[in-house]
Amino acid sequence: MNETDLILRIVIAAIFGGVIGWERQKDGKPAGLRTHMLVSTGAALFTIISFAVVSVFEDSVIDPTRIAAGIITGVGFLGAGAILQSKGEVHGLTTAASIWIVSAVGMAVGFGLHILAGATTVVTVIVLYLLEKLEQKIK
Repeated sequence: MNETDLILRIVIAAIFGGVIGWERQKDGKPAGLRTHMLVSTGAALFTIISFAVVSVFEDSVIDPTRIAAGIITGVGFLGAGAILQSKGEVHGLTTAASIWIVSAVGMAVGFGLHILAGATTVVTVIVLYLLEKLEQKIK
């Protein structure tokens, strides 16, 4: 895979993360456009690096899935930072979940699964936008 393809993956990950982040940003949620773009881009980059490490050290026993596990762990800490509790109410769970899903989108793009990542982005935005409207009507 050439450098142009890898850079394109980074750009696509940033765009998909930005689409989800924009949905959070427009409603004034704690983590918005920049955060989601950075998480998605970082996840894609770490995923790409995991492939590069395996190809450079092909004679070694290296498990590229360990990097993926590290991405998920790191994103868990970011998500935990988005969750707040006050007066018996919990806030930020949906934002934490969107950070988690955007990391998966970035990883999918890093692996070259662009259609899956795009479909997940569309489904995520639909869930965030339409179900919020439905919740507001129910209340």
